[in-house]
Amino acid sequence: MAMIETINLTKRYGELVALDNLNLTIEEGACYGFIGPNGAGKTTTIKILATLLKPTSGQANVNGLTIGYQNREIRPRIGYVPDFMGAYEDMVVQEYLEFFASAYNITGSNRSKVVLDVLELTDLTYKATAEVNGLSRGMQQRLSIARVLLHDPKVLLMDEPASGLDPRARIEIRELLKELRRMGKTILISSHILHELAELCNQVGIIERGKLLFSGNVNEAIRRAKVGRTFHILLADRTRPAAEMLTKVNGVQKVALRNAEDHETEASGDGQVVELTLKDDAALSPSDIPSMLINAGYRINGFSEEAVNLETAFMRLTQGIVQ
Repeated sequence: MAMIETINLTKRYGELVALDNLNLTIEEGACYGFIGPNGAGKTTTIKILATLLKPTSGQANVNGLTIGYQNREIRPRIGYVPDFMGAYEDMVVQEYLEFFASAYNITGSNRSKVVLDVLELTDLTYKATAEVNGLSRGMQQRLSIARVLLHDPKVLLMDEPASGLDPRARIEIRELLKELRRMGKTILISSHILHELAELCNQVGIIERGKLLFSGNVNEAIRRAKVGRTFHILLADRTRPAAEMLTKVNGVQKVALRNAEDHETEASGDGQVVELTLKDDAALSPSDIPSMLINAGYRINGFSEEAVNLETAFMRLTQGIVQ
């Protein structure tokens, strides 16, 4: 069942097209990573799904209900976590959550139980009496997630929840999101921390200039980005003539020289690495490359294949390298 669906969703601000016929489908229980450069349309999409913005045209559905026509029915089913939370001055954590619980019509002893449950789930019980404004950025983000869990929504819409967090706080937020996924929540999360999305999400969407370039599972994104096989060759010396020799080899698509420091390896004699890409249909075996160089009198200090991950896929798909 599609929990989130957009059909030709478009949003314009005057001449600026923020979303351009976006067609997106997210199944129930999925954790969907929404990736794109700043200004790509991620926040606009999330705000429309959160019923905070009206689309210019097209349609968006949440849990089978249509944005713009059934907003009252949609809002109890969603939880929206913005990139920065607005805090009320002089409120302590428990008061803050009880205030929002009452806004969701959670009353009496049930309200206290729900507040204590979300405090425990988000590991904020020991901060129950702390002032909201005095919390660290990471704690405030966990409190923001606790707030949207009070009414037990089916869908979580999260806009850069790990933005500005230190490494420890990012890990804690990631583990919390994993637990929410195990609970069966459908999660749409935008982020720039791509390696964490690859670990957390089972599906990703890549958006640029309002257009969806790719939507599918992480492995498929990586497979599409793997255009040819790329190898890094570290030589003791004479890197440039070796690169020139390799450009003439049948089956080689591209040869470039890169700084050794960019590849996080010890520098060769002239501080450069040969980056060689084979054609997809190349008959040349990767093991033939070092043999060829050794037979020509070159000394090899290192030879490795470039790993293609979600960051590589994002860079190649947004630059139009993959068709």
